[in-house]
Amino acid sequence: MSVRLHVVSLPVPEGTNIIIGHSHFIKTVEDLYEALVTSVPDIKFGIAFCEASQKRLIRHDGNDEELEKLAIEVAEKVGAGHFFVIYIKNAWPINILNTLRNVQEVVTIYAATANPLQVIVAETDQGRGVIGVVDGYTPLGVESSKDIEERKEFLRKIGYKR
Repeated sequence: MSVRLHVVSLPVPEGTNIIIGHSHFIKTVEDLYEALVTSVPDIKFGIAFCEASQKRLIRHDGNDEELEKLAIEVAEKVGAGHFFVIYIKNAWPINILNTLRNVQEVVTIYAATANPLQVIVAETDQGRGVIGVVDGYTPLGVESSKDIEERKEFLRKIGYKR
């Protein structure tokens, strides 16, 4: 048996965030839809889920046609069983991650980001699986006291800290 590794770059258009993960059941798409639509007012999103047995289709849903289409394209590129992808606008991952983690079918979340994202996919004779992600870039150094001050000011400016 052999394993082939693939690096799949995922598009993250300006103004969007992407969330990718692993799930385990056909009702994933509907349950993720409900979790998203009830979590943040005016959230826009598209979901795609790679079914791993039976018809093995890419199941999809959303309330934004462009984001749904993008999610389907990514699911096709990654092609791993039970992989899901969500694109969001008008919300941040921090607003919905706990809700997504509580969806019964969600096994794990690999990444939630607006950064450039690469998925490392292993392929065997059986199929494909995600073995990791590369989220953004390598650090350039350690934050200074000025950087710490800027970080704290930024979090207060955007309302995430008092």
